[in-house]
Amino acid sequence: MKTAMQIIMAFTGTVAFSILFNVPKKYYFFCGLTGSVGWSVYLIINHYFHNSILATFIASMILTAMSRILSVKCKASTTLFLLCGIFTLVPGAGIYYMAYYIFINAGHEAMLKGIESIKIALAISLGIGVAYSIPAKVFGWEQESEVWNEIERRSKKSNK
Repeated sequence: MKTAMQIIMAFTGTVAFSILFNVPKKYYFFCGLTGSVGWSVYLIINHYFHNSILATFIASMILTAMSRILSVKCKASTTLFLLCGIFTLVPGAGIYYMAYYIFINAGHEAMLKGIESIKIALAISLGIGVAYSIPAKVFGWEQESEVWNEIERRSKKSNK
C-alpha cells in the first residue's frame, strides 16, 4: 500500500511540476506517467539491490527512453517529458540536508550528504546520456524520421 501511494504521489507531483513548467494541458497525463514510471523503477531496483545510485541510474535510463518514445507518439519535444519526469529522481532532500548540516556546523554529515547528492546527480546524467546514445532504429522510428525529413525537404523547397 505504501508503494502504491508513493507511485500515485509521484504521478501527482510530476503533473504539478509540469503545470509549473507551463506544459500544454494535453501532455499532463504523459508527464505524470513518466514521473511515476521513473519512480516505480527506482523503488523496484532499490528494493532488490539496496543501492540508490544504481536505482537512479537505471530509472533515469528508462525514463529517458520513455520520454523519447512519447515524444514521437505525441509529436512533442523529448525534453518536455524528460524534465518533468526526472523531477522524482532529483536529490532535492540530500541537497537540503547538506545545507542544513552546514548551517548547524556539522561538517562531516554535510560532506556525506553532498557527496551522495553528487553521485545521484551523476547517475541521472549518465543514465540520460546512455539512453540518448541508443539509436532511433532500436525504437522503430525510421518511419517517423522519414516523415519529418520529407517535411523539412518540402519546407526548404517552398522557401526557395
